[in-house]
Amino acid sequence: MPITVRTKQHPHDDAPDTAAAFVRLAALPEGADRQALRDDLVRDWLPMANRIALRYRGRGESTEDLAQVAALGLVKAVDRYDPERGNAFESYAIPTITGEIKRHFRDHMWVLHVPRRVQDLRNRVRAAAKELSQTIPGRRPTVAEIAAHAQMTEDDVRAGFEALDSFTALSLDAELPGSDDGYALGDALGESDTGFDLVIDREAVKPCIAALPERERTILYLRFFGGMTQGRIAEHLGISQMHVSRLLSGCCARVRDEALADHEHDDESDRGRGRTAGPNGPSRPPRGAPGAGGCVASSLPNPPGSGLPADCHSPK
Repeated sequence: MPITVRTKQHPHDDAPDTAAAFVRLAALPEGADRQALRDDLVRDWLPMANRIALRYRGRGESTEDLAQVAALGLVKAVDRYDPERGNAFESYAIPTITGEIKRHFRDHMWVLHVPRRVQDLRNRVRAAAKELSQTIPGRRPTVAEIAAHAQMTEDDVRAGFEALDSFTALSLDAELPGSDDGYALGDALGESDTGFDLVIDREAVKPCIAALPERERTILYLRFFGGMTQGRIAEHLGISQMHVSRLLSGCCARVRDEALADHEHDDESDRGRGRTAGPNGPSRPPRGAPGAGGCVASSLPNPPGSGLPADCHSPK
């Protein structure tokens, strides 16, 4: 009975026997004959490159793009392979193609930076989940089952699952699942409310205003809460308009300086306790402080229905 002996050195059943062709390629000079032989070798080994590309499906890249990257790696392997080293072509081509695909993911697919350790966890979790899915059909393996199968902790398994979703990031303009009115993810994000700054400013100047003499508090109230001009305030109090102007400027400056001094004192106290006044460093001074814009008077507590002017300077 005749016995068939396999003489191929490679593990791929459909791998072509191209050893002699590679020797011939290495001996040919640059030209049309060498290019034609090179193209034939690439074509012969393309099925192997496609199989390697299929291993990386489901990772955020299309199968067609993976096949193109694998083909590029195959071309590099054909060009760089040296048959005189005595190794089979596939033993050189497989790591070359695999490295090209991994480089593609690293350079073009990862939106979020994932540490090397987490990438390794991701690979172990994916492999374990694939193996377990063949033994427990009909459902996905649990975290505990994957941890036991891969000899990992459950926390590491969860980290690996999170890394599986780190290839791409959701667009803020993407419509939320189940939304019928075009509600996007970005619509759920909060915005900075300038009203909070106004509350802080008002609270900062309250004690400063309370410390003013009664006549100056009255002038501030009539000017900014009553909406009266300096001339009407002067008539109401029986003093000159110039005097009203000086009192307004003086009390605004005094409140501003006292609020700023209190702010600087609070910052020094925070530094003495080894912390800052806010998550991004010292809290900003009130709007009435020099260099902060606006004026302290714009932070006075409003009676209902009253409006505040944009600055501390009243019309003459």
